[in-house]
Amino acid sequence: MAEVTLRPKNDIDIMVEAEVITPENFAGKNAKEIGEMVVWQGPKELPISYFFDVQGNGGASAQETTIIVDGDVPRVKRIGQQMTAGKIIIKGNAGMHVGSEMAGGEIVVEGDAESWAGMEMKGGLLHIKGNTKDHVGCAYRGSWHGMTGGRIVIDGNAMNQVGGGISGGEILINGNVDNFCGIRANGGLIVVKGDAFRTVGAEMTNGIIVVGGHISRFTPGFQYEATENDLKFGDVECPGEYKKFAGDYAIPQKVKGVMYVSSEFNGGL
Repeated sequence: MAEVTLRPKNDIDIMVEAEVITPENFAGKNAKEIGEMVVWQGPKELPISYFFDVQGNGGASAQETTIIVDGDVPRVKRIGQQMTAGKIIIKGNAGMHVGSEMAGGEIVVEGDAESWAGMEMKGGLLHIKGNTKDHVGCAYRGSWHGMTGGRIVIDGNAMNQVGGGISGGEILINGNVDNFCGIRANGGLIVVKGDAFRTVGAEMTNGIIVVGGHISRFTPGFQYEATENDLKFGDVECPGEYKKFAGDYAIPQKVKGVMYVSSEFNGGL
């Protein structure tokens, strides 16, 4: 596996649009050629070498190429966008849209990530070891379908509208979420090991949501169906007792999603 290392040179003020940073684009190129590839900063096109020191050469193919971003890049957007193979490791914090529309390969963010991580993701693995903000695996503005495949793992917390419009794939969050988790979900799996604030599964028509902690404000359009123990979805295990609900009955569609809520932390439901 060939490795290309990008080391940030200086702090970045205006956001950089860097969808060019993918294994597909780096494969078959040497360090000089990679450094000459252009990114956008506002209205300007600038070479990658303006922002990063570049070391190493790409592999013969995307699958044989690993990109290591050696530092914090919270103001560099769209790293790994639409990638299909290979690996990206960000040794720090990542900017907006990391892994957006990715269809394969693996991205590991060792720090936090900004909003829109894994937007409309189609395949592959996006692993964020810290926290992230809004719209993880969500549909883009004006679209009804968010994530359709792949897996997103967040070791920390996420914020609002996790999995908005999710149609397939899996989002696994070890921490807490805020508002509108799984809004308009029509497929896929969302597992939140921690707490959720409110409106989980609002306008949901299909798919599965599991909340292992406490929901502060339960969505009223869900109907209790049964109690189940030790849930398992493929290799995803959720031990304990869960109350099973169907919904969202606040909208007229006949097909409904399923939400499992921890019995231990939601005794009043």
